[in-house]
Order: sequence, then structure tokens, then C-alpha cells
Amino acid sequence: MQISDRPSINTANSNDLLPRIATVYRKTGETEVNVTVNLDGTGICKVSTGVPFLDHMLHQISSHGLIDLEIQATGDIEIDDHHTNEDVGITLGLALAKALGDRKGIVRFGHFIAPLDEALVQVALDFSGRPHLTYGLEIPTQRVGTYDTQLVREFFVAIVNNSQLTLHLRQLDGINSHHIIEAGFKAFARALRMAVEIDSRRANTIPSSKGVL
Repeated sequence: MQISDRPSINTANSNDLLPRIATVYRKTGETEVNVTVNLDGTGICKVSTGVPFLDHMLHQISSHGLIDLEIQATGDIEIDDHHTNEDVGITLGLALAKALGDRKGIVRFGHFIAPLDEALVQVALDFSGRPHLTYGLEIPTQRVGTYDTQLVREFFVAIVNNSQLTLHLRQLDGINSHHIIEAGFKAFARALRMAVEIDSRRANTIPSSKGVL
């Protein structure tokens, strides 16, 4: 696995922060995944994973999180989508962690409640350096199209563990599987956008009383 070097941050002034961009390449016996993220982007998304519903959800992260996202993935989807889904989550989580670096200057916390028709999903997250997932989606069907809805949790487990993120994902309402999942990804994207924004009041310090995340 290769992780590109991230430019160092000039701590003299918050306006001198360089674009927070990272590329991670990960290859296993089951998948090959290449991810580039730009946390200071505009929502440009170029993804191809071989799993159409996952691509659709990655577009939600990019568009609503204002993160430029490029993902190319190939995997053993002739078996099922599990390995590709999980390994895209792992690689994206690693790329987020790399782009954030020491997490200096970020807001750190994010929260959002996203409606999608009858569905309503709440996300609260913290780039705490401590991976934790509380997952509360109750998806009524086993599949959306060809996508196994159990893989939604596996994707977020992979993101959390590899970006060192605390994430609470709670369903407040909803009966349509597609709506519930998409509302979850949109809420995650908006909370992520909030958390990675630079706080101008402490752009040169780590947002922790411990001095490290």
C-alpha cells in the first residue's frame, strides 16, 4: 500500500493553509483501490468501483461534503460486492486521515440531520483519533437493486477504523431502504464538511485540550 506525501502546513497564518490533498493506493489479493481526496474542493467526483449503488453514495459524500473525490476500484465482484465495498471504505478512510494530517486547525466536530422524503437520519461525528461507530440504521430490505444493504454498516466501519473517527449514525424515521441509506450518506457528508473546515479562531492549533488528536 502506498500513501502519498502531504504538503506540510504553514502555521504562520490560516490563509496560508495548503490544499489538503492525499492519495492512497491499496492492493490486496481481492481488490485494487486508488483514492484521491481534496478536502478543500468543490464536490468534483470521479468514481468507478464496479458497484453502482456504492458509486451513487460516494457521489453524495463528494457533492454534499464539498470534497473532490477520485476513486478507481476493481475487485472480485463476481463473488459479491463485500470486498470492494469494504476496501473502498478502508482506502477512503486512510486518505481522509492523510489529508487531515495532525488535524491542526479543524473544527473537529460535525453534526447534521438530513431528510429525504419520509426518511430522516442524524449524524454526529468527531475526528477524535479514537475509532468508534454507533450504527442505528434499520433498513427494511436486504437489497437495493443488487446492493446488499448489510454492506452500508461495513462501509462505515471501514471509514471509522481507518480515519480514526467517532461516528454516531441514527435513523429518526423512514420506511424506504434507498431513502434511509441515502439520507445517511448525505448527513454524513454534511457533518464531515463541518468537521474538516478550518476554524479561523484556532487555525494554528490542534483542537484538543491534550494538544494532540
